[in-house]
Amino acid sequence: MRVVIIGSGNVASVLGRRILLAGHPIVQLVGRHPGRTALLAGQLGCPYGLGWAAITPDAEFYLVALSDSALFAFAADVTLPGKLVAHTAGAVPCNVLLSCSRHSGVLYPLQSLRKGTDPIPEIPILIDANDPGDLERIVSFAGTLSDTVRMADDPTRLKLHLAGVLVNNFTNHLYTQAAAFCEAEGIDFDLLLPLIRETAGRLSYMHPAEAQTGPAARRDQRTIDTHLELLNNYKNIRELYKLFTIQIEENGIA
Repeated sequence: MRVVIIGSGNVASVLGRRILLAGHPIVQLVGRHPGRTALLAGQLGCPYGLGWAAITPDAEFYLVALSDSALFAFAADVTLPGKLVAHTAGAVPCNVLLSCSRHSGVLYPLQSLRKGTDPIPEIPILIDANDPGDLERIVSFAGTLSDTVRMADDPTRLKLHLAGVLVNNFTNHLYTQAAAFCEAEGIDFDLLLPLIRETAGRLSYMHPAEAQTGPAARRDQRTIDTHLELLNNYKNIRELYKLFTIQIEENGIA
């Protein structure tokens, strides 16, 4: 399928590479940032255009990989009548691109994507379409990019997007806090990496509740008090520690 990618950020970069690997020709990359757009177009080996007026009509599928706010502005400014158009956002409704084309929908990669990531990680893809007749075409295209393609309407996709924030963004914030603590205390954060990998790996064969360990799960108040005392000079981390401890204890996992 001949593809135009609209956007030049992380999602456009990784999905662009995946699209090429799947054998689809990228006939154009369109972006608003000259340097970034030219660089990515060079990496993908395709021509590029700057600004929405430069979008070529010579494609079968238009993948709109923009931020949520930019996506609404794009939908208000661009029309691609008769073309199949899909956005990549998890928290934006499927119908946002109807003004652009009635043949529109969603191709949402449920993954944290960063340009330059090698190898490309496993990417579950959630799809939807405004016209049921277009769903099969989006499914077929998405199936060349991922082994896991699921239909997900707006509420389902939004819930999974929120859950993704919890397991990815919020978890990474905890890593950031732990790294800051280690740096301040002169200890090596890298020693925690095997623990991080092991904990995440268990989730492939255990429910997260069953994988819960630590002093709060054991109701080891002596260790909890010792940790809280150590955190007296780290207000934010101390508050997080107390909050998580209370919630783990309330879950009744021992």
